[in-house]
Amino acid sequence: MIAFGPVPSRRLGRSLGVNNIPPKICTYSCVYCQLGRTIKMQVERQPFYEPEQVARAVGEKVTQARAAGESIDYLTFVPDGEPTLDVNLGREIALLRPLGVKIAVITNSSLVWHTDVRAALAQADWVSVKVDATREEVWRKVDRPHGSLKLDAILDGLLEFASVYTGELVTETMLVAGVNDDDALLSEVAGFLGRLRPAVAYLSIPTRPPAEEWVRPPDEGTIVRAHQIFSGSVTRAEYLIGYEGNEFAFTGNVEDDLLSITSVHPMREEAVDEFLARAGADRSIVRGLVARGQLVETQYGGYRFYIRKLHRGG
Repeated sequence: MIAFGPVPSRRLGRSLGVNNIPPKICTYSCVYCQLGRTIKMQVERQPFYEPEQVARAVGEKVTQARAAGESIDYLTFVPDGEPTLDVNLGREIALLRPLGVKIAVITNSSLVWHTDVRAALAQADWVSVKVDATREEVWRKVDRPHGSLKLDAILDGLLEFASVYTGELVTETMLVAGVNDDDALLSEVAGFLGRLRPAVAYLSIPTRPPAEEWVRPPDEGTIVRAHQIFSGSVTRAEYLIGYEGNEFAFTGNVEDDLLSITSVHPMREEAVDEFLARAGADRSIVRGLVARGQLVETQYGGYRFYIRKLHRGG
């Protein structure tokens, strides 16, 4: 199916997916991929579908959604493989423009060293690029790239793209316990992201069954540490840990609101106290959430933080 949704996305609101790559053709075979191991590894760009076929399928879905009264905030290229392998990506974006919906692309960054890939991505309104590691040996362990790819070329390509891109650029870093989550590695990635200057740097963890059984998410304390390290280098760091709650939506339900906020950012103890005071509530609510295992209390840098309990895939 070329077009699917619209589905709720915390980053993109109501997103209608564009699946421009057959499963699972990719430049990487990431250890954490929820789609399993890559079926066909390749780095050569090629056509997969006629651009007009993609535009027609998406146009029909948009028409159906609008007829049903469903809103669409973005048309998002998020296929069962790497979207920039599609040599027609730029043409497809151009053909979708008349639909009047913003266009997003979620890429693993592996081909961004190609001038034509950067040109295609530059046509989108919102681009998410993956930066799991800035050390070659760590990158090879976590992303398992095609043998011909070079990390230095990818990082240079990302800096080149960021320097000219006029849309909204965000990054995503997937943390795998024991592989890329120690302070030194996190600091190196954060330093690179500081040069890239994304609008948001997202921290992800494996929340669905991964390609390799040994893959585990870091614990809550490590994720709080990662958030603090990233926050020292970028304007805005957020979690992307599989919870599609109402980000900062103060609904009047104190428990729901606390869980919503702490699924995106860790909250320091004093921030929680201020929140409770504004809501006219007391700390028994927090104690109850911790006791029920919905909220986790952790220490970092001499402060107590609260983070929503992570839902780890089985």
